[in-house]
Amino acid sequence: MLHDQMDPARAEALRITLGLPTQIEARAALPPFFHQAYFWDAQPADALGADGHPRVGGLIPDMGLPRRMWAGGRLEFHVPLRCGLAAEKRSECVSAERKEGRSGPLALVQLRHEIWQDGALCVTDLQDLVYREAHDPAQAARVAPITEDATPGEVLQFSPTLLFRYSALTFNGHRIHYDRDYAMGAEGYAGLVLHGPLLAQRLMLAAAKALPDMSWFSFRATAPLMDFETAELVWTGGSGFLRGPDQRLCMVAEAG
Repeated sequence: MLHDQMDPARAEALRITLGLPTQIEARAALPPFFHQAYFWDAQPADALGADGHPRVGGLIPDMGLPRRMWAGGRLEFHVPLRCGLAAEKRSECVSAERKEGRSGPLALVQLRHEIWQDGALCVTDLQDLVYREAHDPAQAARVAPITEDATPGEVLQFSPTLLFRYSALTFNGHRIHYDRDYAMGAEGYAGLVLHGPLLAQRLMLAAAKALPDMSWFSFRATAPLMDFETAELVWTGGSGFLRGPDQRLCMVAEAG
């Protein structure tokens, strides 16, 4: 269990990082998914893996697969979570299963996080993680799905500075988001990788605008997006997606 005073200054820093217009003041309801900026679990350097994330073996069991990816999740919003008030995060590993996939062994892990404040459950956050073998340069890259939807959307651009600031605010030490040499050499990406939660955050803000009384949101990552790529976000009714410049489908989402 982790505790946090939900400092309004941190929410403000995230708001500014995302380019949102309305200032967040003490006791104001936080935008959806802003709890990502809280409940830091700081670990000493010798407790981290080569990728910068805390080593598995605690909440997440060690299944012998080093490459971590955030595959998706589902959130339920019960009561507004407010900044400036003490809150606690309760976490558990719901499932952890090793499988044999088309590209080799993988492990599927689901975590359940509950955010409580003033005796009430505010947010339920189910997080789906995938662990894979170390990158093999000789292995063919996975083919990303392509979207045929021609609906125009919001154009999004990112930068290494944005990735660094988001990593800092969410205390995410994964080196694929800020260490280009590591991302390209050790993990085989074409550049710095956009955070899955950052893409989900963008989709979630679009969903909340379309659905002011949004009570749940689910998302699934389908392909990585690099820092140098322009993306396009499309949201219509209760569903949406984010695609890369080559029509590569990077994330799909639904809300209600």
